[in-house]
Amino acid sequence: MLIALLAYLGGMLTIVSPCILPVLPFVFANAGRSFTRGALPMLAGMALTFAIVATLAAIGGSWAVRANEIGRWVALLLLALFGLALIFPALSDRATRPLVALGSRLSERQGQDSIWSSVVLGIATGLLWAPCAGPILGIIFTAAALQGATLGTSLLLLAYALGAATSLALALLVGGKVFQRMKGSLHATEQVRRVLGVLVIAGVVAIALGLDTRVLSKVSSAQTASLEHGIAQKLGLGGTDQVTKIGPGGKLPVEGEMPSLDGLGPWINSGPLTREQLRGKVVVIDFWTYSCINCIRSIPYVRAWYETYKDDGLVVIGIHAPEFAFERSPENVRKAVADLGIKYPVALDNKLVVWSALKNRYWPAHYFFDAQGRQRYHHFGEGRYGESEMVIRQLLAEAGRAPKAGGMAKANAQGAEAAAALASIGSPETYIGYRRADRFVSPGGQAHDAAKTYGPAALKLNDWSLEGNWTVGRQSATLNAAPGAIAYRFHARDLHLVLGSAKPVRFRITIDGKAPGPDSGVDVKPDGSGVIQEQRLYQLVRQQGDIRDRTFRIEFIDPGVEAFAFTFG
Repeated sequence: MLIALLAYLGGMLTIVSPCILPVLPFVFANAGRSFTRGALPMLAGMALTFAIVATLAAIGGSWAVRANEIGRWVALLLLALFGLALIFPALSDRATRPLVALGSRLSERQGQDSIWSSVVLGIATGLLWAPCAGPILGIIFTAAALQGATLGTSLLLLAYALGAATSLALALLVGGKVFQRMKGSLHATEQVRRVLGVLVIAGVVAIALGLDTRVLSKVSSAQTASLEHGIAQKLGLGGTDQVTKIGPGGKLPVEGEMPSLDGLGPWINSGPLTREQLRGKVVVIDFWTYSCINCIRSIPYVRAWYETYKDDGLVVIGIHAPEFAFERSPENVRKAVADLGIKYPVALDNKLVVWSALKNRYWPAHYFFDAQGRQRYHHFGEGRYGESEMVIRQLLAEAGRAPKAGGMAKANAQGAEAAAALASIGSPETYIGYRRADRFVSPGGQAHDAAKTYGPAALKLNDWSLEGNWTVGRQSATLNAAPGAIAYRFHARDLHLVLGSAKPVRFRITIDGKAPGPDSGVDVKPDGSGVIQEQRLYQLVRQQGDIRDRTFRIEFIDPGVEAFAFTFG
């Protein structure tokens, strides 16, 4: 893994930094002792210091970022400071002088006649190492704060610590001879640090300006999903594969145990279910959210599985894990469940309890558990419905409840539930709130959390704009005064827009400046008119002819509408 290798090399290089010089005499003084009583305890003490600092930094930083969007800017500021510390090592030295002094005192007070003295020497070494390691470790810590403490950041910290321990072990092994040679490369090492610092600063600027996401916006969401997953798998950070690999003869592996269902609720269509109650049943958990078009398109198949196999011992649980704030409302979810004709149990997971227990990251995601409560299969995203159903039949047969031969489920998908024209999708999911907005081209850009009057703009493929007076928030944009409009240049058969309002809002859409006619979606009349009456996904376009680049525009006749995201199918 390239990133881990770089972290390892970064750990090794810290020994040639000027600020580590004060501790090396104490390290070399310990070199004559046995490995088990000298070097090993000292390395353990140093590793303990790194582990404590890393844990506090990752947990604290991640909490700060998640607690408030301001935390993201604080993290970027810290990352910039770390970059400056790489360019100007004197900044790091001055900032950590108290830490250096503490480490020096600990080193000087310890004798050389016990294992514990070596452990304390290792702790002191870790403290003294901080000024040199700070900028490089800081980059890893900041990544953990921005993305959350993950297995990936833990592996990078481990690689870094191993690199530092390797260089320290070499110093212990051969004493000052190798170190004197390493000092000769100090100038080159500092040049490398400065180049890395410049790259870090450039990265901070790119993230702050949103340049990191604009490049990917030119690629369709279907392409980026497979690309990101492939890269993550190669780096060892991708978690679970998209789908279970079934063995020869249809053998299903055991992937884990069913998590506890405590913390879910309220429940819809049933009382609260527990893991213990479900023993002896085959269980399918479907993670979904009611404004997710991919989830909506998979629901007809989940419904069909439930209706076909419920009498054979199948239990389906729809776990509703929200993406937008309005999806946390039990009333909204209850209405969506009724509108979608869902009869199986549905539980709200507003705190993402089960979502986190299964380390899930996808909508929709399907997890299949056998009668013993063991996870035997999973699938993320749309598709593979036939294979998933065969898994259900196999697990029921294993439980002694084999279904009738040939009685396969029949899904009835209408309107927005119909399968997407995947080969024709050339536009990505596009968020309107400034937190994840991209390809916004109205003159002057978005104003965050403030009213602003926007004007129309010339649109290239996947560009979009606002017209009228809007307030753009983190998740959505709200129309302050009518009329107002949103325009998008898209390439897909279907166009959907997640919208909401506290009161009815009339709208009218056009495609290339004309009424949609037969290309109107299920929530629009042929003349382009419609009404927003609730917070949900609205299908506004379903093209009947050849798919090509089109310009969509929706004008709102009344104020108060809230727009969240475009999706395509």
